[in-house]
Amino acid sequence: MVALRGKEIDAFLARPDAGRPIILLYGPDAGLVRERADALIASSVDDPNDPFSLVKLDGDELSAEPSRLVDEAMTVPLFGGRRAIRVRAGSRSFASGIETLAEMNVKDCRIVIEAGELRPESPLRKTCEKAKTAVAIGCYPDTERDLARLMDDELRIANLRIAQDARAALMSFLGGDRQASRNELRKLTLYAHGKGEVTLDDVMAVVADASELKLDPIVDGAFAGRPDIVETEFAKAMIAGTYPGVIISAAQRQAAWLHKSALAIADGQPASAVLEGGYPRLHFSRKPAVETALRNFSPARLAAVIEQLATAALDTRKQSTLAAAIAQRALMAIAANAKRRG
Repeated sequence: MVALRGKEIDAFLARPDAGRPIILLYGPDAGLVRERADALIASSVDDPNDPFSLVKLDGDELSAEPSRLVDEAMTVPLFGGRRAIRVRAGSRSFASGIETLAEMNVKDCRIVIEAGELRPESPLRKTCEKAKTAVAIGCYPDTERDLARLMDDELRIANLRIAQDARAALMSFLGGDRQASRNELRKLTLYAHGKGEVTLDDVMAVVADASELKLDPIVDGAFAGRPDIVETEFAKAMIAGTYPGVIISAAQRQAAWLHKSALAIADGQPASAVLEGGYPRLHFSRKPAVETALRNFSPARLAAVIEQLATAALDTRKQSTLAAAIAQRALMAIAANAKRRG
């Protein structure tokens, strides 16, 4: 069985084994699948834009004629040189083509297959794990260690340092999709170019703003006691590829802000002054939902919510495959709890 794990993956990607030209990349992190596929293709051909060097195939179309994969892989280029085939797997199986190809002597051609999450019994995954000339690589959401390394790599390339509080905040916005995380980091390093050090203000100005705009309706709906909004907006976020842990992080920040505000109001400060004086400044469109949240929750109940969200945040990290279910359950529980005022 050739299913790589951990450091074996990094070693293989750095120096792909010519004796295993068939490579299956699969898993829930679509960005990591694409990133690894791009790297493998770049090291396989001289010019990825040359249609004679790189052939792109659709898995569902290939399922109707699996032998086409064999024909393409065994084709000898007219002008010589290395070739690659990039296959995007769909819902239909073309495993028989892989089985045939795995028994043949493939020269100067690498076959890179991109797929989503595949169960162990999936024909495509089973075939690639069993074949001696193939390898299967799982692509799962980054752990905190992976994110720290990704962050350090991008900062080093940009010749930047990062403040400790900025690092902690930035970590909460990353994860779930490697490509999205890398894009956010590059956007941040471009913003901070020439400054020497990335600050918390930089992170909040660049990364947080882009994230919060999409997450506000989910979070506000939860604390306002609107499970219908939570369900609808959470589904949109999942379709858009938002990592569930980022939503929980946004809910944690909102819970902390609401708790601080509720304490201030309990001490006699007018609610209007609390809403106007917060940082970052609350957008006018959110005020009705936030006012409702402050009526719904007492400081004590908000403290309990903060603990519940901390548990949910930890659980999404530990059980990445269940992250969406864990996050949605936590938010729906807040929405249900909000209806019990006090």
